[in-house]
Amino acid sequence: MNLEHKHNVYFIGIGGIGMSALARYFVTKGLKVAGYDRTRSEITDALELMGISIHFEDDVNKIETEFLCTNDTLVVYTPAIPNTHNELNYFNSEGYDVLKRSEVLGLVTQQTFCLAVAGTHGKTTTTSILGHLMYECGVDMTAFLGGISENYNSNLILNGTEVTVVEADEFDRSFLTLSPDYACITSMDADHLDIYGDAQELVRSFKAFTKKLKPNGKLFVKRGLPIDGITYGIEDDSDYSAKNIRIENGCYVFDVQTPTSLIEDIKFSLPGRHNLSNALIALAMSVEYGLPHPQLAKGLASYKGVKRRFSYQIKTDNLVLIDDYAHHPEEINAVHQAVREMYPDQFVLAIFQPHLFSRTKDFGDEFAQSLSQFDEVLLLEIYPARELPIEGINSAWLLDKITNEKKKLVAKSDLIDAVQASNAKVILTIGAGDIGEEVKYLKKALSIAS
Repeated sequence: MNLEHKHNVYFIGIGGIGMSALARYFVTKGLKVAGYDRTRSEITDALELMGISIHFEDDVNKIETEFLCTNDTLVVYTPAIPNTHNELNYFNSEGYDVLKRSEVLGLVTQQTFCLAVAGTHGKTTTTSILGHLMYECGVDMTAFLGGISENYNSNLILNGTEVTVVEADEFDRSFLTLSPDYACITSMDADHLDIYGDAQELVRSFKAFTKKLKPNGKLFVKRGLPIDGITYGIEDDSDYSAKNIRIENGCYVFDVQTPTSLIEDIKFSLPGRHNLSNALIALAMSVEYGLPHPQLAKGLASYKGVKRRFSYQIKTDNLVLIDDYAHHPEEINAVHQAVREMYPDQFVLAIFQPHLFSRTKDFGDEFAQSLSQFDEVLLLEIYPARELPIEGINSAWLLDKITNEKKKLVAKSDLIDAVQASNAKVILTIGAGDIGEEVKYLKKALSIAS
């Protein structure tokens, strides 16, 4: 399908992080954009300020007349939308071009030099670092991000159309719609088992993704993964390796050994070895693309991060509040490593909202082990997202598995009181559900109290 023939784009689930980046993109291209979402959010508010019409009821009568022209309108939907959705069924029955978000992203990137970031963890941060580096080096490019960049206050970095930087999402095998020139794989830990069934099938899907590379494309893989490519790693003999790592004034300072040279004294401010790894692979892809080392070092030093990725909400001598999107045991382990490295002697409270009944069921023991590393744990109820409940799987079930002496199940309405009753000086909010909406209230209450 030729996107040039479309004048209107209608999004079903426009408030999603990936969907909204595409919506912003099409607005900048001069197309008329509108859409539906289930709930109002900061993202939908920002889209409305751009002139995008959004409604929040699944009602065909709410669709604006100009989007009811079959030939002129492209309909984009997210896999999270149920097949009972009235608007989705209307567009399908009336013969519209109806595509998944990933399919549209594949079409957008088809005629560009595409750099794709895949992996069960680290995609959003790595993509945003890579996009930022390319922007700082003046590359004619567009970056589609799975989070809101602190540098640009957006999930879209727009500086031209010759190059695209994208997340290659393994959920629903979406990344198989892409044909990148460069691709990296950051990790392949078991996840989305509701889609894949088992970890082996997930690995097979990643291997299928590597076959999507364009001829003469380059594949970058974290050292230790069972896939061949240009390797990267921390303090090892990978093709790209971070070495001589130290912390100065709260920032990482390190050297990078490339296949042909040594880049010394790079500064990077995001805590955690996982973020250091993300910075390294973004740097490696940029070096292979041919960008100058001094500008890349300057870009890494100016990178501020992604909202809800180890995002400081309060940072004082007496109190620290950090918000993070981690929703997999390995991601929680990474957050724990980072917070212990930054605050080695502090009592740490973790507030966690599990995301999906199926993920909680599949990784119950692993979640319990990762959460038990903190000094105190508060658990919110499971955020269901697209799922129906699974009998016997709830946060009380998970709480029983956690070995901390200090642990408690709390309702959102009681969260502020529970946190204020703790003596923790370092507090983490963790999860991919709507816990991010609670952070602003918690931040306000703690700021007043302190």
